[in-house]
Amino acid sequence: MIELEGLTKRYGDKLAVDGLTCTVRPGMVTGFLGPNGAGKSTTMRMMLDLDNPTSGTVRIDGRHYRQLHNPLRTVGALLDAKAIHGGRSAYNHLLCLAQSNGIDAVRVREVLDVVGLTPVARKRAKGFSLGMGQRLGIAAALLGDPQILMFDEPVNGLDPEGIHWIRNLMKSLAAQGRTVFVSSHLMSEMALTAEHLIVIGQGRLLADTSMSEFIAQNSRSFVRMRSPEGERLRDVLSGAGITAVPAADGALEVHGEDAEHLGELAARHRITLHELSPQRASLEEAFMRLTAGAVEYHAHPNHQARPPEAGWGADWQKKGS
Repeated sequence: MIELEGLTKRYGDKLAVDGLTCTVRPGMVTGFLGPNGAGKSTTMRMMLDLDNPTSGTVRIDGRHYRQLHNPLRTVGALLDAKAIHGGRSAYNHLLCLAQSNGIDAVRVREVLDVVGLTPVARKRAKGFSLGMGQRLGIAAALLGDPQILMFDEPVNGLDPEGIHWIRNLMKSLAAQGRTVFVSSHLMSEMALTAEHLIVIGQGRLLADTSMSEFIAQNSRSFVRMRSPEGERLRDVLSGAGITAVPAADGALEVHGEDAEHLGELAARHRITLHELSPQRASLEEAFMRLTAGAVEYHAHPNHQARPPEAGWGADWQKKGS
C-alpha cells in the first residue's frame, strides 16, 4: 500500500504538487492520470525519495522509502527506461541491481525470461531499441519479486504483442494481491487495464474513484433508438414521461433510462426497432471533460503560420540553389 498525505512540492515559484492526499491499495491496478505538467512524474519520484517533498509525506507499507532494507524487495519501479549503463549487458545490469539488494543471481535469469530478453541477455543495452529498453526496465522492477510495483508509461516503444503482454502482466500481479500503480497517457490502454483511477491536474487531486464511476460521473451516456415508426415511437416515449432528442440520422437519443426498459416499452406498443444501443463515453472523453480546466499546455490547431519576413524566402532560395 502507498499512502500520500498532504504531499506538496515547489520548485521556486512553481507549485508542482499541491497537498496531494490519496491511497494506492493492493489487489488492483490503479491508473495515475493527468495532463502534461500535472505533477505525475514528480509525485512518483517523491514516492521513491528521488525528490524531497516541500511538505507532506509518502509511506510505503507504513515506512518511508529510505527506511526500506533492500528496497527492490518491497518496491519495483520503472520511471525511466533509459536509466541504464549502456555499456553493460542486460544480464549484468540486472545482476548489479540484484547484488545490491541481496537477490540471488538465479532471479536475474528468471526475469529476463519473463520479459522475453533471454536471447539478448549478453548484448549491451546501448544497442537496444526503445521497446527492448522498456522490457529491461520492467525486468528490473520485477527483480526483487516486490509486493508494490510502479510503472511510468510502461507501454512506450512496445509493439502490439508487447502491449498485450504488459497489460496482462499488470493484471496478473494485481490478482496476486500486489499493489500496481501505473501512469500513462494512452487512455484506451488504461481503460483496459486499470480498475481504479487517481487523477490530478495542476498538482491537485481531481478524482480518486473506480473506473466505472469515473466514466459515469464525467461523461454523457444515453440510449440510441431507431425505428421505421419514428414519430409513433417518440409519442409513446413522451406519453411515458420520457424525453427523446432527435439525432442527425433520424434516430432518437434518450437520457436517464436503461435500454431494457426502453425495449420493453417499445415491445408493449408493438413498435419495430432497428436499433436499441446504449452509448457510453470512453475514458478519454471523461478524462478530457474533467481536466479541461487543468490543462497547462494548449495546442492551437487552427493557428495560421505567418508568412516569412520580406527577403527571407529569397535568401533561402539563393542558399538552397
